[in-house]
Amino acid sequence: MIVIGDHTPSEQISQLIGSESARAIIMQKEKSSFTYWYPNLDALRFELQLREEITSAARRLNSSGAKFAKFNNSRCNEAYWNRESNGGFRLKQGVEPSKAIQDIYENGPLYAFECGTAIVIVWYKAVIESISPDAFDVYFTNLFLWDGEHDPNLVLKKLEQHEDACPGDVQYFENPDVDPDKPEWQGENVVLLQTNLYYGHGIGIATSERIIAALNKRRKPNSSISAYLTKYVLHPDFEFLRQFQAKPVTARIGGQMLQVWA
Repeated sequence: MIVIGDHTPSEQISQLIGSESARAIIMQKEKSSFTYWYPNLDALRFELQLREEITSAARRLNSSGAKFAKFNNSRCNEAYWNRESNGGFRLKQGVEPSKAIQDIYENGPLYAFECGTAIVIVWYKAVIESISPDAFDVYFTNLFLWDGEHDPNLVLKKLEQHEDACPGDVQYFENPDVDPDKPEWQGENVVLLQTNLYYGHGIGIATSERIIAALNKRRKPNSSISAYLTKYVLHPDFEFLRQFQAKPVTARIGGQMLQVWA
């Protein structure tokens, strides 16, 4: 169930429903035996918004033209990023972070990366849309696109044992008997878009059955051990990110009128 503060004002929660995906998430959480606690209504509103932006960013990345590649074959637009030896992309000095992320969506064919990097890109794109490009450029300055679990800027949370995965969560399909000549297919990081529909970079938008079938094609010869969806579920810390949902204001600082966020 959902708890706001110390009570559950269902009539107020119902006012947040602005889309079918938001309705589905609220209904899923309300029916769950796990208690989802929020300090106020805005915290729940922000989570719903960011979850929708994550699924939207995943769908848009899927249609951007960006390709799948192993870390040692990754590529990026060097006008915005420096490719490092581990295959990750570091933001160039003097480049606005939000524009560098947007370039991936606008010039996808210039980019190639693994599924873990795709998840980081999706998260950043969603955060930009949720807090504004200006705020993103202030608070997220040292971008390094590589692996979601090692991202230097985002605070990430793993779901507790009894929580349910919702649209916008990241999950993982494991391929335990992967062909040793194809280690990049040892698993697939995916964004849950809706019930049994996922985005995985390199596979695309597909059901769990199709993703498992794709991974099974990359197993050792004569293997009988199937790929499977793990219990691993990850998402950004929504409450941490909500603090950056600030509005730019003009203030006099040191005798000059400057734009700040408050």
